[in-house]
Amino acid sequence: MRDFRVGAPNLAWVTDITYIWTAEGWLYLATILDLFSRRVVGFAMREHVTRELALEALGQALGSRPETRDLVHHSDRGSQYRSHDYRRALEKAGITCSMSRRGNCWDNAVVESFFGTLKTELVHEREFATRAAAKIAITEYIESFYNSRRRHSSLGYVSPLMFELQHGSGKSGGSAPAPPGTSEGRRRGQERPDLAA
Repeated sequence: MRDFRVGAPNLAWVTDITYIWTAEGWLYLATILDLFSRRVVGFAMREHVTRELALEALGQALGSRPETRDLVHHSDRGSQYRSHDYRRALEKAGITCSMSRRGNCWDNAVVESFFGTLKTELVHEREFATRAAAKIAITEYIESFYNSRRRHSSLGYVSPLMFELQHGSGKSGGSAPAPPGTSEGRRRGQERPDLAA
């Protein structure tokens, strides 16, 4: 899944799991992004990495975007995504399952770029006393900032939400280009042209 260009929303999702340190221990975050706009369409956080974590993120994505015909879901080969329950959930929704080639991390570069952005702009700026505090901050970052206000160079310096709205109104410049994958801005609570995809 190296072609990161998609011509419309809800044709390709990418997913992965990362971890965030808190004073209580690790918190694991599963995220699903729409490849067209880099919008987070589903996410979940738990104390342990389990298939239930991945399924919860998938359930949220399906709840927010129930039209899944012709959709491809791409992940690495982690046990959560290879589990019978997860693959059955994809099949039930009519979603085509795609997985990275063994040992090839570049196939999931877009979601890895999101994790890098999240950690640079939020996680590395704070010390979380509890997992609950981390959950609140990460939820706020995704829902109130990243999806709706954070500008992306790969989207023509608009937010994921605005990119999708422009596409719906016919103003989009076409498919989203591949992310530059390097420069990452810092969140300062205001709109500005950040460079990370």
